Amino acid sequence: MIRILLAEDDQAMRTYLARALENAGYEVLAVDRGTEALPYLQNEHFDLLLSDIVMPEMDGIELAQRCAEISPMTKVMFITGFAAVSLRAGREAPHAKVLSKPFHLRDIVMEVQRLFGLSEHVRL
Repeated sequence: MIRILLAEDDQAMRTYLARALENAGYEVLAVDRGTEALPYLQNEHFDLLLSDIVMPEMDGIELAQRCAEISPMTKVMFITGFAAVSLRAGREAPHAKVLSKPFHLRDIVMEVQRLFGLSEHVRL
């Protein structure tokens, strides 16, 4: 089973995303900030880090850079509502996919499925 570490500071969005990804068959561990995600990256295996970019204490870009050091096989996908931040993410984490808010749950599930080469049949 594909394991996803979700870092999103907005509680409603975090719950919404975690539920959609779990319903699509993924195992999801959701945290509310990058600093909370780091120990999980150090001690457990995750196939995907799905992170908001703008978060308190540690932004998603720094988290992705730390993830690349700690767990280089973990793929990274960003979600953001800020276009300028999206451009920065593209420069500083060029291998990461960036999804701009707002998006439909089907969109994020389909992007995760594409990332892992899975069928694009979405079960929501």
